[in-house]
Amino acid sequence: MHDLKRIRNQPQVYIDALKKRGMDDLITPILSLDEEHRQLTTEVQKLRSQRNHLAQEFQKTVKQGLNVDVLKRQSDELKIELADLESRSQVVEDDLKTKLSYLPNSPQDDVIVGVDETENKVEKIFGSPRTFDFEIRSHDEIGVGLGLMDFEASVRLAGSRFVVMKGLLAKLERALGQFMLDVHTKQWGYEEISGPLLANDASLFGVGHLPKFADDMFQTKNGYWLISTAEVMLTNLCAQQILPSSEFPKRLTALTPCFRSEAGAAGRDNRGIIRQHQFWKVELVTLCTSEQEEAEYTNMQNAAESILEKLGLPYRKVLLCTGDMGFSSQKTYDYEVWMPSQNTYREISSCSMCGDFQARRMNGKYKDSENEKHFIRTMNGSGLAVGRTLAAILENYQNKDGSFSLPEVLKSYMN
Repeated sequence: MHDLKRIRNQPQVYIDALKKRGMDDLITPILSLDEEHRQLTTEVQKLRSQRNHLAQEFQKTVKQGLNVDVLKRQSDELKIELADLESRSQVVEDDLKTKLSYLPNSPQDDVIVGVDETENKVEKIFGSPRTFDFEIRSHDEIGVGLGLMDFEASVRLAGSRFVVMKGLLAKLERALGQFMLDVHTKQWGYEEISGPLLANDASLFGVGHLPKFADDMFQTKNGYWLISTAEVMLTNLCAQQILPSSEFPKRLTALTPCFRSEAGAAGRDNRGIIRQHQFWKVELVTLCTSEQEEAEYTNMQNAAESILEKLGLPYRKVLLCTGDMGFSSQKTYDYEVWMPSQNTYREISSCSMCGDFQARRMNGKYKDSENEKHFIRTMNGSGLAVGRTLAAILENYQNKDGSFSLPEVLKSYMN
């Protein structure tokens, strides 16, 4: 959420920021509504003052034993006029809040202005893709071939975009999550959190998933939402809070199932476990002060990179352009792992700096050493998506006979 006063004082800054994202001018309509709402507010306050004055006159007249019919008629007319004006003011205010809630975060100045992923910038490449002397299998071919992945059973149980994993692969999925949590908590200073997998409207609004992305999530009949990422619960731990700056930075991590409707993904990644309705993911969230923000963002990137490097998976780090960034992000690095069967890199993590954008939506603040209040800075990243990591291991560590080897760091987790 953006500060309306800043928009009012520097409209062109926000218009230019939207242009960088390839969006039309959404600021002018907001300013028009803002002006209308302020005028209506002034009129409402004026009528309320008149109402109070009439009430006082009414009491005086009654005490004097005089006729109050004229004052009563004026009071009734004023009451109707005020109710109408308050109703109009509320409609305009609601419209203004809705339009503000759809404004995305403003990109940082060092983010490349571009239209889509073709204009992203590769900033780092780790490892070299393996050369195979046999026909490459996809991860799902390997899993099904070993009898450890069952897509037919998942269709019977739930439908498409699910998988049943058995034996060794089920254990590997569990091991990957535990390995990632251990690295993040022991090496990078994150605190493990276990929390709700269901969230209310306010929590989803706070991180920027509502109202714009309602179609991308699953909702229960009683109004809860299944979380699409643990970012929802981790970031909202600061919602409606005023915390001392001495508590920051707060580095938080969680391993949770994630649920996504994949609206608009028809025909994309139908095979395998790259794009599913339900998957496990280790999430990283940092809450910090403005002074800590840059260093914490670097720490988060290093944490995500360390998992890929410890697993020996070739990857590249990509700075997203303005047209490819998420709604709440002001700067995002994607990590893309090499998938031999597709002969390309695929996203496995996304680390986004959000500034105070989310904290404004959820009203999360901190007090500095001089007792001044500021909005908390937030950032989030995948550390990593477990299913995609498993798929990358199957493909990059596959053997000619259809089996696969384990990365050295996972052997102790697999006993």
